[in-house]
Amino acid sequence: MSHVLHDIEKQIVKELQRGADPYDEPGPDDSTTRLYEEDLSKETKLSMDQIRRGVEWLRQKKLVDVSDSTDNSYSLGKNGLDALKNGLPERRLVNLVKDCPKTFDEIRSSLHGLDFNAAIAHAKKNGWINIEKTDTGSKISLQQEPTQNSDERLISSIGDSSQKIAPQESLKSLMERPDFIIEHEEKRKLVSLTETGKHIDLEKLDSDAIDVEADVPHVHAARIHPLNDTINEIRDTFVHLGFTEITGNLSQSSFWNFDALFTPQDHPARELQDTFYLKSLNAKQLATPTQIKNVSNAHKKGWRYYWDVQEAKKMVLRTHTTCVTIKHLADKKPDEARIFSLGRVFRNEKVSYKHLVEFNQVEGVVVGKHITLRDLMGIQKEFYRKIGLTKVKFWPTFFPYTEPSLQSMVYNEKLGKWIELFGMGIFRPEVTKPLGITKPVLAWGGGIERIAMLKFGLDDVREFYNNNLSWLRTATKCQ
Repeated sequence: MSHVLHDIEKQIVKELQRGADPYDEPGPDDSTTRLYEEDLSKETKLSMDQIRRGVEWLRQKKLVDVSDSTDNSYSLGKNGLDALKNGLPERRLVNLVKDCPKTFDEIRSSLHGLDFNAAIAHAKKNGWINIEKTDTGSKISLQQEPTQNSDERLISSIGDSSQKIAPQESLKSLMERPDFIIEHEEKRKLVSLTETGKHIDLEKLDSDAIDVEADVPHVHAARIHPLNDTINEIRDTFVHLGFTEITGNLSQSSFWNFDALFTPQDHPARELQDTFYLKSLNAKQLATPTQIKNVSNAHKKGWRYYWDVQEAKKMVLRTHTTCVTIKHLADKKPDEARIFSLGRVFRNEKVSYKHLVEFNQVEGVVVGKHITLRDLMGIQKEFYRKIGLTKVKFWPTFFPYTEPSLQSMVYNEKLGKWIELFGMGIFRPEVTKPLGITKPVLAWGGGIERIAMLKFGLDDVREFYNNNLSWLRTATKCQ
C-alpha cells in the first residue's frame, strides 16, 4: 500500500532517516535515528504541537514506533544548598575539633538540633573522629584528617551542574538525609522508524496524490466526561424524587465535620493519616453559643471525656458531605424536608484500585414526623432502580452518627458478587437534639465513583482520571 504523507510527516521521516543513533544504542539498522520529540522539534524547526501531531499520524500509518522514556535528574534541597555553602554537618564538626578536642556542649553551641546528631553519626561512620568519655563528660577528637568524600563530591557536582544531572555515586545515602537531594522525573517520548518507515522513499511520494484505500477521517464530537454523566444522572434522579440540592464549602471546621456528628475527638478518622488538615488555620466562628454548648455537653455525657473547643476549631478538607446537610438542618430546623448535597470530599488514604484521596460523594436526607427505617430502604431501592441498579439488599452495620445503621449492597453481574455502596441510617439523638432538630432524620450517602464503576464496567477507579482518550471516546453514555 502506498503512503500519502503530509509535509510535516515528511520532515519528521527525513530527519529520522538522516543517520547514526545519537543515543549510542544502535539497532539492527544503523542508517536510521531515534530522536526525542523535543529534538525533532529543534532539528526540523517545527513546533512541539506539529511534531506531536505528525508523530501520531505516522504512528497510525505504522511508519514510526513511539516509546516512553523517563529521565531522572537531581537538584539540591534546602539542607543540600546549606551544605554546598557551609559544608556537610560532619565536615563542620571535623573543622571544630581539628585543633583540639571539644566537649559535646562546646560543639552544640555551633551545631544545633539535627545537625549535631547527623554530624556525630556520619563523622563516626567515616572514621573521622574519636569519642572519649571522661569524668566531666564526653569529648570528641580528630582521628584522621579527612579528604573530600563521595557525599561532598556529589553535593558539589549537583550544585555546579546547570542541568542538575547527578552521578549515581553516594546518591542513595544523601537521598536518605532529609532535604538534601530533590529528585526530578521527566517523561519523554522517543521516536524511531519502523522497518516500513526506514525504507520509504520520500522522493517518490506525492503529497497531492489521493490514496483511495485510506480510511475516512475520524470525527470525535465533544462530549461530557463519563463521570460527569453519572454525577448529572444522580442529580437529576434526586430532583425527580422531590429532593432539593444544597451546597457547602470544601473546607469545614472540625466542629461541623466531626463534632456535630457525635464523632469523638480521639476517633481514628480525625487523625492526620485519615484527614487533611489546613495548616495553621482555625475557624473564626464555629456555630452559635447554644449549639457549641449543647454539642459539648453531648460529647461529655455520651463519650465521657473533656471536649476541647480548640480541637473543634481546626479546619479540614471535608471528609464527607454530611457536614453540609447537618449544618443546613441546624440552621433551618425544618419540620419536613427532602434535601441532598453532592460534591468533592477528601480522605488521606493510599491511592488504589478502589480508593482515591479526592472523590465525589452524594448525601441524601429526609426529615419528617412519622418516617421510619422502612421508608429509608424504600427510598434507596427507588433511587437505585432509577439509575439502573435493580438487585439491592441491606446489611446491618455501625456508623458513629446513625442508629440503627445499614449498608446498602447491589449485585455486580460482571464480578458475580455483592458490592457495598451507600451507608444509611437514622441520625442519633446525640446528633439532632443538641442542634435543636426535633423530628427524625433519615440519612444516606456514598461515593459516586463506585456507582460509575458499576455502570461503566470498570474495576479500577483511577480509570476515570487517566485521560485515556480511546476509552473516553467510546464509553457508552449513561441512560
